[in-house]
Amino acid sequence: MTKPTRRQENKLFRQGYRLVAGADEAGRGAWAGPLVAAAVILPRHFSLKGINDSKKLTPEQREKMYTAITKLAVDWNTTVISCREIDLIGVGRANLKALVQSLEGLKIKPEAALIDSFKISSPYITCRQIIKGDAKVICIAAASIIAKVTRDRLMYNLHKKYPHYNFHIHKGYGTIVHRKKIIKYGLSPQHRLSFEPMKSGLGKVVPFN
Repeated sequence: MTKPTRRQENKLFRQGYRLVAGADEAGRGAWAGPLVAAAVILPRHFSLKGINDSKKLTPEQREKMYTAITKLAVDWNTTVISCREIDLIGVGRANLKALVQSLEGLKIKPEAALIDSFKISSPYITCRQIIKGDAKVICIAAASIIAKVTRDRLMYNLHKKYPHYNFHIHKGYGTIVHRKKIIKYGLSPQHRLSFEPMKSGLGKVVPFN
């Protein structure tokens, strides 16, 4: 199994950039809940055993990595886009907005940024797209962990408010169990109405109370 490295970051360091951020998002494809993007600047000589793409880690490993990354990072930031804003502007625009805001919201401004899979632009930051960057680049992997843990915590809180849907288990993604819950209880205010199958009517017969 390949592990993320600092190769791309080191290229930028050799080009004269001193502060390089990584950015990634979580929740883009979910049926419910927010989209969360994170940006993180790691120290130039950062090393953390076990860091990897958040999808390749267990929840326990992600929590451990989250604690270490947020403690050791030069700076980090998250941006949360609500399900209603996703419905309003579309998930593509919401995703790009979250990534840009997570980077531009850093208190310590990066000179360059490596972004997982998406092309974004900022007047203040040199941005470079890395396909599958969360599995290749350490600063993007770190951002993926921060975004994933932040979103999972939000989904746990939403489970407390809307316990019918088991958001704490499937995190709002389109599982069979989630579909059955929607059919039984209707839609909650946290469901994305612009997404299929909700757009085609799933859950609208029995409105959430």
